Parts: sequence; C-alpha cells; structure tokens
Amino acid sequence: MSSAGHRIGPGEIEECLVRHPAVALAAAIGVPDQVRHQVVKALVVTSPGVVSSQALVTELKDLVRARLAAYEVPREIDFVDDLPLTVSGKIRRSALREQEAARRAGAGEGRDRLR
Repeated sequence: MSSAGHRIGPGEIEECLVRHPAVALAAAIGVPDQVRHQVVKALVVTSPGVVSSQALVTELKDLVRARLAAYEVPREIDFVDDLPLTVSGKIRRSALREQEAARRAGAGEGRDRLR
C-alpha cells in the first residue's frame, strides 16, 4: 500500500500488532483517503476473553508507533471475529479489501469499530 508517498508493507505492521498479548491475529490493509491516497487500517482478532475498547486501540497504536515509523501507525482499527485465511493459513488481504469496499459503500458493518 502507499500512503502520502510512503510505501508500506502490511507484514511488519501485522507482526508488531500480534506482539500485544490481547491480539490473536491481525491484518493490515490500505483504505482510501482523500488527502493521503490511502491510510493504514488494521483488523484485529482479540485473544480469548479480551474485550475490545478504546484503551486497547490506543495501546495498539502506541505499540506500533514505538516500533515502526509514524506513517505506519494504523489510522483505523476494527475488531473482528475472524479473518479470511488461505488453506496454508495466510491472510487473504484481497478479500479484506473487497469487504472494506463493500462496507464503505454502505453494505454491512464489522463487529466493533473504534478509531
């Protein structure tokens, strides 16, 4: 993905997010933004027993900010029940981008949406 002229790889953002004990699985995608072309959006599956909250969103953003560049910090974080995976266990980002495009067009909402 590309944001404000920066090339951003989703893998390092995902690796950073799953270091947090409250995160079981994470995916990062680019979503449209009028100013930056795209911004980073993270989709997070929480660990069992963890409740999503604004405090958790802040913790996750701070974790990424401490380990990666400021432009790699997710502008949006959504908590979801699961992520689409391939047979080999890799995240299907194309499916996530399609779901996000449909959601932005007015179809469906995720489990929790916090910014």
